Amino acid sequence: MAAPSSTDHTDQVLVQETSCVRTFILNRPKQLNALSFEMVSQLLELFLLCENDSKVKLIILKSSGRAFCAGGDVAAVVSDIKQGNWKMGAEYFRKEFTLNYIMATFSKPQVSILNGIVMGGGAGASVHGRFRVATEKTVFAMPETSLGLFPDVGASYFLSRLPGFFGEYLGLTGSRLDGAEMFASGLATHFVPLERLSSLEEALRNNNSSDPVDISLIISEFSEVPKLKENSPYNQMRIINRCFSKRTVEEIIFALENEAANNQDDWISSAIQSLKKASPTSLRISLRSIREGRLQGVGTCLTREFRMVCHVLRGDFSKDFVEGCRAILLDKDRNPKWDPSKLELVTDEMVHHYFDKVDDGDWRDLELPSRPSLSSFAIAKL
Repeated sequence: MAAPSSTDHTDQVLVQETSCVRTFILNRPKQLNALSFEMVSQLLELFLLCENDSKVKLIILKSSGRAFCAGGDVAAVVSDIKQGNWKMGAEYFRKEFTLNYIMATFSKPQVSILNGIVMGGGAGASVHGRFRVATEKTVFAMPETSLGLFPDVGASYFLSRLPGFFGEYLGLTGSRLDGAEMFASGLATHFVPLERLSSLEEALRNNNSSDPVDISLIISEFSEVPKLKENSPYNQMRIINRCFSKRTVEEIIFALENEAANNQDDWISSAIQSLKKASPTSLRISLRSIREGRLQGVGTCLTREFRMVCHVLRGDFSKDFVEGCRAILLDKDRNPKWDPSKLELVTDEMVHHYFDKVDDGDWRDLELPSRPSLSSFAIAKL
């Protein structure tokens, strides 16, 4: 690590140190801080070093540029798949999910400053931490079903623990939340206006305690309770619960269409449109994943999600991930050709396949390190 009070230019992740605090800065602003394999590897190494350093009391995770983190660098993974090497892409997820688990079970407080875009892998790198600070510039989403993937990075754990069936709504539709909605739902533990962020960071850097109560008190000095927009879907939890509690994706869509017949709220029609545009395979496996996550610990969720992502990368039943990335991220025609093309063509047998162990003698499941049985998200708010 760098010398005290210096900035270590480690390229994609910068490190700042004070006597008791380490600040890690995601530093790929032109790529909206999308997590590369190098970034994930470095963050994992840094977190493990700090956990074993008795002088370190607190971790701050933030970013340079206008995005906290727009997700994982899936373009590199798709390139591996196209070259016939799905296993190389899977190793990226193995490393990333291990980092997510270390964050979820970290013995010292992590404060994530979520200023700007927080999507996919960016949520995994922050929501598992003890404190998540949103601002008026925060934009959160889990857009994986539009990419032919599913909400991963432990999302089946943290989405399933949101109020009611709000997690199913977010995970299936990929709908965006602002900072106030993140705070209201519990995805953020605090809301701090932009004008107070620098003062908050200075106060945190001067901290010499690892007690979560002390850290929470510091953040609370600069935080406020934001007002939700009147048309926020979070204000419509009754409708969300009624629709997204249904057993199947088809039943969810049918329920939403019934609501739309008597309710002109834009968020309902937007949710229906998003569901009909998303990968049918992704929708089916995502719903089952979130439902299973309600009854599983974070480690079990990550282990299961790793199996799922390996099947996605292998493309045994569907190559929607490659097609979704082509249409949304690469060619940007936003017109993916899903296969299977309809929900009714995605059989139960196909869905079950994504949850089975990978049938490859040379492949191994995710093996998470032994950790204390603690999940930050389960004890989110003090």
